[in-house]
Amino acid sequence: MRTTEIRVHGVADKGPEAILDRPVVVRVAGDRDAGFYRVRPGFGEPTGPGGSDLEAYRWSGLTGGTAIRTLSLVLLLPFMLANIAIWMLPPGRASATPGRALCRLLAASLTAMYVLSAVGVALDLIGWQCADFPRCLEGRREISWLGGVPPGQRLAILALLPILAVGLVRRTSDRTWQLPEDAATRPQGVGADRLDTRHFWDNRALLRRLRSLHLAIALGVLDLALLLVLVPHDRNLPGYLLLAAAIGLLLAAAALLCLPQLDRRDAQPWLGRATGGARWGTVALTALTVGYAAAPRSPWSAGGGMPGYDVLVAAVFTTQLGLLLLLAGVVLARPAGPRASAVLGGLGAPVLISAAIGLAVAFSSGLSYGVAEYLDRGSSPTPARPLPPGAPPLAPPVAYRWAALGFSFAVVLAAVVALAGRRWHRSRRRRETEELIRQDFPEAAGVPPERVRALRDRIVRARLAGRLGPLLLGAYALLAVLALAGAGLSVAHQGPESIAARAGGTTLAGPVIFATDLGGLLIGLFAVVLAGAGLFAYRSPAIRAVGVLWELATFWPRAAHPLAAPCYTERAIPDLTRRIAQLTGDGGAIVLSGQSHGSVLVAATVLQLPESCRARVALLTYATPLGPLYRRVFPAYFGPEVLREIGERLDWKWISLWRNTDPIGGRIFPAGLSPDDPAAGVDRRVRDPGTLLIPPGDTVPPPIGGHRFEPDEDFHRAVRELARRLGRPGAGGLRA
Repeated sequence: MRTTEIRVHGVADKGPEAILDRPVVVRVAGDRDAGFYRVRPGFGEPTGPGGSDLEAYRWSGLTGGTAIRTLSLVLLLPFMLANIAIWMLPPGRASATPGRALCRLLAASLTAMYVLSAVGVALDLIGWQCADFPRCLEGRREISWLGGVPPGQRLAILALLPILAVGLVRRTSDRTWQLPEDAATRPQGVGADRLDTRHFWDNRALLRRLRSLHLAIALGVLDLALLLVLVPHDRNLPGYLLLAAAIGLLLAAAALLCLPQLDRRDAQPWLGRATGGARWGTVALTALTVGYAAAPRSPWSAGGGMPGYDVLVAAVFTTQLGLLLLLAGVVLARPAGPRASAVLGGLGAPVLISAAIGLAVAFSSGLSYGVAEYLDRGSSPTPARPLPPGAPPLAPPVAYRWAALGFSFAVVLAAVVALAGRRWHRSRRRRETEELIRQDFPEAAGVPPERVRALRDRIVRARLAGRLGPLLLGAYALLAVLALAGAGLSVAHQGPESIAARAGGTTLAGPVIFATDLGGLLIGLFAVVLAGAGLFAYRSPAIRAVGVLWELATFWPRAAHPLAAPCYTERAIPDLTRRIAQLTGDGGAIVLSGQSHGSVLVAATVLQLPESCRARVALLTYATPLGPLYRRVFPAYFGPEVLREIGERLDWKWISLWRNTDPIGGRIFPAGLSPDDPAAGVDRRVRDPGTLLIPPGDTVPPPIGGHRFEPDEDFHRAVRELARRLGRPGAGGLRA
């Protein structure tokens, strides 16, 4: 029986040549985005040390690729984080149904923030505030023509910019990696809550509904922003009717997002008609609203900020915080048992959506302050500096001032957590690690102490990440309380400077103004740096983490926010299952090996394999985050029961290699299992480095590998063992 070893890389791979450790390879299946590669005949040994045919599956073309695509993905990062959060909810239908509804409402609020940021720049700063000040328009041909246009018509013309922004992000959401052959004729639905459900990764029906509702919310928010300016001025029946229709359509779209039937692909036809009706209803309403804004009016002068805009921003902010508190309550209402092993005590979903909101606020306020700084020619619109004569008093919403102050607090808090982590790392864990090193490396007494200390610190840092949960949870609670207070005060038009002045006069107001100004500067800098990191994420190893984050995040289907980037598993897992079926159908056997995030792909693939294939498949994972991260972050989908089911489906032909120095990978199953438990034979710790001494024939000691896991003797030994097990029926559970 011929055995093929299929290697699946992790994040930020370096090409199929590096995966196979051969200089020249050839694609034997797939395409440029995702393909299977083998050694080109005559350019190296086509088999590994154990005699298995070598094959690599490269899927990284589905996630990054060009710099322009990566840059666009960074700008969609808040949507992506909200999309992950819905998969982090703890198991159990009692919390899943309301939790999913709240996650989708919060994701919709991010769409509203995206539209409001475009409205703030195009309508508020340019069309309303700047256009009435000659100093703002002077010398700027691109906007100087606005000075002679009445306010209502200016808003109608500039409303095309937010509509264009919605259209651009809507176009991004249309992309999919799914092949037509992998689409189900009668799919069962994402709501099945099991990774082994056939067509689990096919969520086209859900995406269609979510796109319709998010488009309705995006255009409805634009309509509301326009009508809050026009209706108080006009005070006529058509304006009131349009305003009522806008509010009604927004509420209807929000209600449809909460329906549990939204997940089901076999839902009743009325649901599709309702979501489609909400979309086309808001499209028609937007056309009517823009036409209403363009209608002739009596002479009208703009002054100050655009009426209603700051209230709208503050209302969205307050609604988000209320939904976050509800989501945290839903999660905490679950019994402690299902949440005990989950990250942050099961609060991972609200914490991650909080991060998404914070990132969206950073982008929105950074854009708003940047444009305001440009338009008023450097006269920063803050109470810290008086405006020069004739300068337009450009002022973004008060909520963005609170966001800037919160960003400064977040920077300080991050520094405190980092310092606390360093202090934690100097405690007794150093002594425990030194004892472990002495057990693993008997030669440690004869090597320079600097080398031992370097290894000790690497192991302590690798273990530190999982122990910062209480600190992060406390930091999150503190920021949530501050944000809630800021949201309430922004509704009342109270900025941080005015509150500080009332509480402590100029003595307190000065530092608060400085911190707020600093936060605004840091927000803008953060947005620029993040965008630049996305542009060069695959060109510089120093900032490749942005690309890595995106590859980790687009693993899950878009079940909360449809305007995020497409999920690559909808293509990768069908590719792997189809290739395995082809090779096993010809009488061959497969050792399916996955590194780092590739191990998650192969584990999910095993759950999709038909029974006829599984008897000829063995699994090798290394540097895997399945146990340390996925089991805790996504307990409903990679919990202990699911991980055991993977082993049982393969008759426990599964080996997982891990290192103490790996900050991401680790054990899959807990230590201390009974020797009779087949799961006890899966995890195998590998010494890293192999020795602390300089090997004969070398000039330096071997490096510490950490999360980098290149095929070595331990790897090849595991492949040979799994190949032997595949050749011995019934031997799947035997240990070496």
